[in-house]
Amino acid sequence: MTSRIWVRLFMTTLLIGGITSAIVGFIINWNEYVHYFIDFRVINILSALFWFILWGILYSVVSQMGFFAYLTVHRFGLGIFKSVSLWNGVQVILILFVLFDVVYLRYETFAKTGESLLSYIVLAALLLIPSLVTAWFKAKQTNREAFIPALFFMIVVTVIEWFPVLRVNEPSWVYLMLFSLLACNAYQLLILHKLNMQSQQHRQSKQSSSSNKKTKSPKKLSKKTVH
Repeated sequence: MTSRIWVRLFMTTLLIGGITSAIVGFIINWNEYVHYFIDFRVINILSALFWFILWGILYSVVSQMGFFAYLTVHRFGLGIFKSVSLWNGVQVILILFVLFDVVYLRYETFAKTGESLLSYIVLAALLLIPSLVTAWFKAKQTNREAFIPALFFMIVVTVIEWFPVLRVNEPSWVYLMLFSLLACNAYQLLILHKLNMQSQQHRQSKQSSSSNKKTKSPKKLSKKTVH
């Protein structure tokens, strides 16, 4: 892809991360900030908004690092296993293992006496459902073989990016980072093939324009020789 397209992807992902974090931040912490809106404290609202946007931008950078890392890992996986179906099978196993970790291992680590497993299942479902939807759209827009890699990225890579907050296990930060990462990861995944098409069209237009210049130049030389 051209540098202009990379910059566009980077800036749009930053914007999505900031907006998502701001919306989710106010929703999950509404009890803490509701009095700002009731009393119409503009300065406090703007400072809280700036704080959430700043965190969203940070999460979007983490998301982009994970996305480019996965593109490299995906190529390595295809090269090592020499088969799309075999590599997809490995990814499915890793997806199931990560989902199990998100539910059971977190329950074993953080659950208090008598606490239900349900809240941990709900958190895993909040990760799984958007991931399935995103992978389905990716497969629909490209091909069936893209479903498993897309699901792997949306689940496994998101959990790796999400891991520092999962260790802390502060609910507001867990949900804030999760939804920000999901929004950024989904956008990058769904826009990638469109940006690749734009990049190819840009190269083709450059090649066609350069070839046209080459074909025109001999004519100019022939006219000079006649004079």
